[in-house]
Amino acid sequence: MNPPMPAIDIEKKTLTDHLRKLFKGVVEPIAAFLNRIGLKPNVVTYLGLLGNTIGAYLLATGQITWGGIVVLLMGPVDALDGSMARLRGESTRFGAFVDSVSDRYSELVILAGLMAYFLQQANWLACGLVYLSAAGSVMVSYIKARAESLGFDARVGILTRAERYLVLAPSLVFNYPMVGLWILAVLSNFTAVQRFAYVRKQWYASLKKNSPLVEESKP
Repeated sequence: MNPPMPAIDIEKKTLTDHLRKLFKGVVEPIAAFLNRIGLKPNVVTYLGLLGNTIGAYLLATGQITWGGIVVLLMGPVDALDGSMARLRGESTRFGAFVDSVSDRYSELVILAGLMAYFLQQANWLACGLVYLSAAGSVMVSYIKARAESLGFDARVGILTRAERYLVLAPSLVFNYPMVGLWILAVLSNFTAVQRFAYVRKQWYASLKKNSPLVEESKP
């Protein structure tokens, strides 16, 4: 077996990176204030998850607009915990891990709320779209995590975490959940395919250079 190669260093800017830079002047003062009053970054992460859970409950009970407003308000919280940690000089791998896990649960709990609502309505098409949206969301994140663990880059795709939020939250606020679900169901899975293809391209490029990346058995 060949020794592992270091991760491919391909500098890419995602929408999340651009939004973080654009709203830095707004987010950092709020993050600094939260630090001053004694809140910990991970506490803010958990509060964001709790808020999205409340939003999901509202969705499940048919209060789509109110649920959407709560989900919309919880979006900026995702940026606050990271900024708080950086300002405190306490950015850690575990903190990033907690943030990523919380993000996945937040997305899934929101979609679970929609699933519960549409099951009550016996809207099977909508239930199918919720399932495809959840599957696409999970696969987009999993492919990136697994690819990076093997030394590949996977920061590509049309519908990453930030884009999914910007699609779903407004569709809920304006009470057009089906519009958001159609977009998520199609484009999140398309993004997963994009990432798979991008990793495949890197693998074959490494073979041509006679320096293949480490090949591991399936888990």
